[in-house]
Amino acid sequence: MTAVAPTRSSSAPTSPVTGVTGRLPGRHGVNRRGPWLAIVYWVVIAITLVPIVYMIVYSFNDAPTNRLSFAWNGFTTYWYANLVNVSGLGQAFVTSVAIAFLAALISVAIGLPLALALERYRFFGRGAVNAVVFADIAAPSIVVGSASLSFFLSIGLGTGFLTVLLTHVAFDVAYVVVVLRARIAGTSRALEEAAGDLGATPFQAFRLVTLPLLAPGMLAAGLLALAMSIDDYVITSFVAGPSVTFPLFVYGAAKAGMPPQVLCFGTLVFAVGLLVALLNGALNRRLTRTRG
Repeated sequence: MTAVAPTRSSSAPTSPVTGVTGRLPGRHGVNRRGPWLAIVYWVVIAITLVPIVYMIVYSFNDAPTNRLSFAWNGFTTYWYANLVNVSGLGQAFVTSVAIAFLAALISVAIGLPLALALERYRFFGRGAVNAVVFADIAAPSIVVGSASLSFFLSIGLGTGFLTVLLTHVAFDVAYVVVVLRARIAGTSRALEEAAGDLGATPFQAFRLVTLPLLAPGMLAAGLLALAMSIDDYVITSFVAGPSVTFPLFVYGAAKAGMPPQVLCFGTLVFAVGLLVALLNGALNRRLTRTRG
């Protein structure tokens, strides 16, 4: 007697409980519901990219008046070759970068233990700390700036580089905590406990197990803090004093006519950020292949 192999049927399976024939899911288990979601996605992406493309293109525009112009006058790399020839622009950019890097490092250093405490432990005042973190994110920038200025004046601290740095750290920490808490929630303490069973001290377990697991989240949180710090204008305008950051310089220059070098700096910042994102994606794919 010859066994006959069952033929593959294209019909949908029937439920053994209800007897109702169900629909097979689409490819990869996803039902296709039309192109509208993709259309909305690409429209949003296009709207987001238009100002960036404009900035990159017009950073090569030959503006005869040394001021940003909406009329295309020809291609030139003169503005990149004379990037710091505008008085005060280079110093303002360096100040912004220095404040942003310091604020990112300090925010991650403060936010990491705070995120670990909020996510893994129960302690008195935990709810109040959570409320303060989210209130810091939700508070309007003008309120944060004016409150920070009032505080510094009340303690007799003159405004300048230090007050800008302290204020940036204050609002960056909240975002760092949120990002790191999401990363911590996705990790298990079993590996740390296993390290302890193998003789590692709590500090060794934290350094050799916890930190490597949280490193991608720390990098993401640091980059977010860096971007928010280097981009801030409203809060910085209250506490900057004699210090001039890049956003403050751009705002002041826009009143008299913005030099094209501003677009060059913006293009360089975007290029560096894009490069970091691509390198991070390539590193994550490599780690995934290695672990797989």
